[in-house]
Amino acid sequence: MKLISYKQNGNIKFGALEDGKIYDLNAIDSQIADNMLEFLQGGKEQLQLAKTAIENGSPTIFAEDVNLISPVPNPPSVRDAYAFRQHVATARRNRGLEMIPEFDEIPIFYFTNHHAVFGEGDFPVRQRHTEKLDFELECAAVIGRGGRNISTGDADDYIAGFMIMNDLSARALQMQEMKLNLGPAKGKDFGSTFGPWLVTKDELEPYKQSSPDGDRYDLTMKAFVNDIQVSEDTLANMTWTFAQIIERVSYGVDIFPGDIIGSGTCGTGCFLELNGSKITDNQWLNLGDTVSLEIEGLGTLTNKIVLEDA
Repeated sequence: MKLISYKQNGNIKFGALEDGKIYDLNAIDSQIADNMLEFLQGGKEQLQLAKTAIENGSPTIFAEDVNLISPVPNPPSVRDAYAFRQHVATARRNRGLEMIPEFDEIPIFYFTNHHAVFGEGDFPVRQRHTEKLDFELECAAVIGRGGRNISTGDADDYIAGFMIMNDLSARALQMQEMKLNLGPAKGKDFGSTFGPWLVTKDELEPYKQSSPDGDRYDLTMKAFVNDIQVSEDTLANMTWTFAQIIERVSYGVDIFPGDIIGSGTCGTGCFLELNGSKITDNQWLNLGDTVSLEIEGLGTLTNKIVLEDA
């Protein structure tokens, strides 16, 4: 199932997408929540009601007639991990650094700004953000049930589904502040984009690779800037699985439905890595550029870089 949040007549609405048509789930069955967060909080019962609503109901509008926003427009938190060895090793090598051995000890993550969440369309930045502005090709897992101290063996059951994530980064700001060994902060907190929809796990069964470390999904990941492909990897190359990351995240703290956890950048998934490897020549995002991130089974998330209104 593809679950969406969208704007219609100035109002934020929630529904399911099928064959380009939107089902207003709450209008079909008032027992179904009218927003993504409450839907996720309702767990398997809400999911079953939604499936029944799609089977018995009728779509009300075409997707092209609304503005899709982040599938989870008001997440309780957004964390981003560091799970792809190729990205970490290559980025370090390009800076003249050896691979850090601690990468293999724990899956690390940081908190980013859960109030700066965007979906499809224009992505507004300030002028200083455009100094070495970068995309980051990632997949995000969305938590579907609350828990605490969750083991790797149980953690996949806490995931409601997946969506594409672009963890945009102002590298000039990031490099300045990281010299102080704290962050990233201003280099990251101006926004991330998510979408175009949240795909429930059942739709991804054909791609699943199960292991004692948790599930991986063999989903091809690609990035395009102004319609030119610059990146390609597969989600199956995550060194740390989402299950292992959730075990780490939930140690000693509660996680909640709607929490977002990013995979971290995949191999070749940003200009920082590509420029250092001489695959691209000091290329960064500029005002007016269009970035399209594509993950097999999850769709395509497209954003245009624009200057924020004063």
